[in-house]
Amino acid sequence: MKYFRRLTWFAATRLLVAVAVLGIFVMAFYFSMNAANIYVILKDGMARRTQVIMMGADPEMLKSYFSPVCLAQDDMLRVTGEEGSVYTNYYDITGIDHRLSLEYVWCWPWDDTAAATFVERVVGIDGRIKASLRTQGLEMGLTASPPAWETIRYDAVLIREDGQWIIRDLNQREVIR
Repeated sequence: MKYFRRLTWFAATRLLVAVAVLGIFVMAFYFSMNAANIYVILKDGMARRTQVIMMGADPEMLKSYFSPVCLAQDDMLRVTGEEGSVYTNYYDITGIDHRLSLEYVWCWPWDDTAAATFVERVVGIDGRIKASLRTQGLEMGLTASPPAWETIRYDAVLIREDGQWIIRDLNQREVIR
């Protein structure tokens, strides 16, 4: 009986350790999968948002990345929708080099809410002032090339709806000079 008890205890402890290690691996896998999905949603969503503001792209495509509440609260999109941005009014933008650096992301594998902090940069803007508005724009103090996009650090809250992550809340933390 003594040997049977030792053998059972030995097998039970090894099984417990194996199950714990396997559980940690499964949690790490799901965390990594969610973090990758969140990065893609943030990168693509913020790039589309920048295209809407700078290039006059269709704002309807933002609905697959942002919640309606987030879109309604975005001041830059609201200004662009009402009167247009300086980019769409005075410049012909043909392309942008959009970059996003994810600094922090946290999401439990079993949770449908995530938090992220990231920095958005537009390091290159291809475009020129519109020929028809060149003299008027230069009198207003605009340059021949488009103004630089501000580098901003954001805090975002994402939620998973129907298996897809969307940005629910986007808060500007600081402007980086």
